[in-house]
Amino acid sequence: MPLVLASASPRRAELLRAAGIEFEVLPAHIDESARAGEAADAYVRRISDAKARTVAARAPDRTVLAADTTVVVDDMMLAKPVDDDDAKRMLRMLSGRSHEVLTAVSVGHPGGTVLTEIERTRVEFAPMTEFEIEWYVDTGEPRDKAGAYAIQGYASRFVTRIDGSYSNVVGLPIALVYEILKGLTTL
Repeated sequence: MPLVLASASPRRAELLRAAGIEFEVLPAHIDESARAGEAADAYVRRISDAKARTVAARAPDRTVLAADTTVVVDDMMLAKPVDDDDAKRMLRMLSGRSHEVLTAVSVGHPGGTVLTEIERTRVEFAPMTEFEIEWYVDTGEPRDKAGAYAIQGYASRFVTRIDGSYSNVVGLPIALVYEILKGLTTL
């Protein structure tokens, strides 16, 4: 049976397809609110684990893959922007500096066990002018992206360096996913 992806993210689906991993989509639809004072790694781990457990309860005989990604700068999590002004605020924070992208990957398999690992990638942005920020936000691309950017899209022109997994920054560290799945012998 194919893997169950506990996400409606088209980027995660595209990454899995590109890696030749068969899957079906069954989104988790959980509350993804951060708790007061919650550290970024604890947050992504909690949300990813909750997604995996929620979907595993609906598909108890299947292997479930869930993930959650956030961008961190100055110890502050940058989730998806609430509006265009929020996206501009985030991009100003990222402009001319580096930040970290964290993705927690959770794999639940029949029997109820959920394994969660975190991938970290450092990304550096070139300085961005106000015109560039306005232009980029006007493209609409930042609207549903953690940190208000898509490295695989128009924002690629602002990324000067990446240290770690590129697919992690897109939303799913494929090499980590493959290693976890291989360990479960589901492939």
